[in-house]
Amino acid sequence: MMLLNPGNMKFLNSLFLVLVFQLSFSQEKIKVDGISSVVGDFIILDSDIDKVLIDMESQGISTRGISKCQLLGKLMEDKLYAHHAIQDSLELSDNEIYDYVDRQLEYFTEQLGGIEKVLEFYKKKDEISFRDELFEINKTQRLSEMMQESIVEKVEITPEEVRQFFQTIPKIDLPVFGTELEIAQIVVEPKVSEEENQRIIDQLNLFREDILEGGMSFASKALLYSQDPGSRSKGGKYTLNRKKPRMAKEFRDVAFSLREDEISQPFKTEFGWHILAVDKIRGQEIDIRHILLIPKISDDELKSAKEKIDNLRERISNNEITFSDAALRFSDEKQTRLNGGVLINPSTNDTRFELTKMDPLLYSQVKDLNDNQMSMPLLDNSDNSVSKYKILKISNRFDEHKADFSQDYVKIKELALTEKQLKTIKKWMEEKIDETFVNVNSDSSYCNFVYNWIKE
Repeated sequence: MMLLNPGNMKFLNSLFLVLVFQLSFSQEKIKVDGISSVVGDFIILDSDIDKVLIDMESQGISTRGISKCQLLGKLMEDKLYAHHAIQDSLELSDNEIYDYVDRQLEYFTEQLGGIEKVLEFYKKKDEISFRDELFEINKTQRLSEMMQESIVEKVEITPEEVRQFFQTIPKIDLPVFGTELEIAQIVVEPKVSEEENQRIIDQLNLFREDILEGGMSFASKALLYSQDPGSRSKGGKYTLNRKKPRMAKEFRDVAFSLREDEISQPFKTEFGWHILAVDKIRGQEIDIRHILLIPKISDDELKSAKEKIDNLRERISNNEITFSDAALRFSDEKQTRLNGGVLINPSTNDTRFELTKMDPLLYSQVKDLNDNQMSMPLLDNSDNSVSKYKILKISNRFDEHKADFSQDYVKIKELALTEKQLKTIKKWMEEKIDETFVNVNSDSSYCNFVYNWIKE
């Protein structure tokens, strides 16, 4: 069950490296640091520029050709966003930042093996001052992100603007899109017996009783019994955001219907049966814990599902029914059956999968298929949910080609929207620099910034 957001883990790994350098400078050293610039209420020190440079090198990013002037310009942009987020009173709860700091420290502690080692690694005297520094770093970064989101959130683009954007691209400069596939599938899940479902429900109700009446820890129960590998080691913990939906709809509906410290009744998703508790509510975000139990499938139930999908494949092969009709009438997967079994690419939200970016497991299942050819029935338990059988089919192929307006409209629209957003940000930046107090140290007066930071 893939409940952990990979984007959050990638961000934490990156931030872990950033903080190695941001937090290794003691307060005593900051006092003798030179001031590179002031933007609104924010001061940028000479050492801040050095830290960004070191961070890039630590992540294997080439710094060749990147000047300190460019780095200073980027830092000033970030501070301008944060300054105006405060001026515009964008809502940001301090508790939200403190909670995020808690999660960061938990992550750093896991990486280094204890809070004492974390403090030693960052050369910090005590945990309180370390938390304060983390708070300021994260608050400024989050304010900057919120301001950027606010600037572009209402930017929309019309079909006519998309057409005009495409027509301005010289033919020689048209982007080339790699080979893409549209893939359809039919899924048949074994029927779980009523006895097995009741056994799982009874087990979860027993856990719930132990927690509510026996004083047992939900986290301990999850650590011992949950069958979700993505959260078990963390005591079943996840953070959900209303504005960024992920996981099964049934799961989200239950999570956002509960109060703090409330524990749900057992409920079912495609992954199995759950109980869920809310630890903390922070505006649009909530911290939850859950326990997942997956029903056991008997050999007879698995055999029956295999016979059903074999029969479906034979009927499709004999032209008794089309693949899309079979998916609509018989597939057990809600997300795809109404669309004739066609998969939605979670990265792009359209129906195409670029070969070079395809999930390795999906690629292995379709790489040897010809167009409109069906796979043999595959037993799938890759997401640690109830085992199921499926057949796959390449329903359409788009060979590598230069961008075509009608064929690639969705991609071209995204490119056009991005350009419009960038223009909106540029206009905002120029206006705000003009009306905001900005002072750049004379040592940087030679810099040729993208924006007019050095006012006449």
